[in-house]
Amino acid sequence: MNGYYFSILHGALLTVGVSLLALLVSIVLGLLGAAAKLSGNKLLVAIATGYTTVIRGIPDLVVMLLVFYGGTIGLNHLIELTGSTQHIDINPFFAGVLTIGFIYGAYMTESFRGAILSIPKGQMEAAWAFGMGRLQTFVRITAPQMVRYALPSFTNNWLVLIKATALVSLIGLQEMTYLAKQASAATRSPFAFFLFTAGLFLVYTTVSLYALRKLNERFSLGAKRAAL
Repeated sequence: MNGYYFSILHGALLTVGVSLLALLVSIVLGLLGAAAKLSGNKLLVAIATGYTTVIRGIPDLVVMLLVFYGGTIGLNHLIELTGSTQHIDINPFFAGVLTIGFIYGAYMTESFRGAILSIPKGQMEAAWAFGMGRLQTFVRITAPQMVRYALPSFTNNWLVLIKATALVSLIGLQEMTYLAKQASAATRSPFAFFLFTAGLFLVYTTVSLYALRKLNERFSLGAKRAAL
């Protein structure tokens, strides 16, 4: 029995890797999506709006299966059109990271867009008046305040993203949920292994909540003093 628990712990490291890389992808897509929605360009606004509307309206599991199985079929069909007989299988790790990142990029888009809209526009106009470029204004004026406004919804998205990593077990990635299922099937003791896995997820989310709460306090220092 102990061997199964150690195996699940090893899979937990893979879960952390998937979560962090997917978070990075979602942040990049979220920033790009927010920039597109706020750009004023009709085409970019339409693309970003379509992205957030479609992704938030489809279950995560369906998107995961579409990317993994549909992507594999699509790639191999394109290869066949070139006359090659080679077959390509999508790596479950990268499929999981990209799919989860793509899904939660839609949620991050709305979080970042709302945070940027919460910043008084006069601050950015003042920065431009002092000769700052748009990139410099974003880095020095917009981004620090955006973090403070976005952190509450960012925290919720991150917690849901961590739990969504359990879905990658369905495409064959041997993370802790997959290994817990294998262990329960081998020993016919599903309660013990799934309870252990649930405890690991709870540890992740608890540590994340603590760290993000401290980060929120750090970025809210000035606002708290101003409120007093």
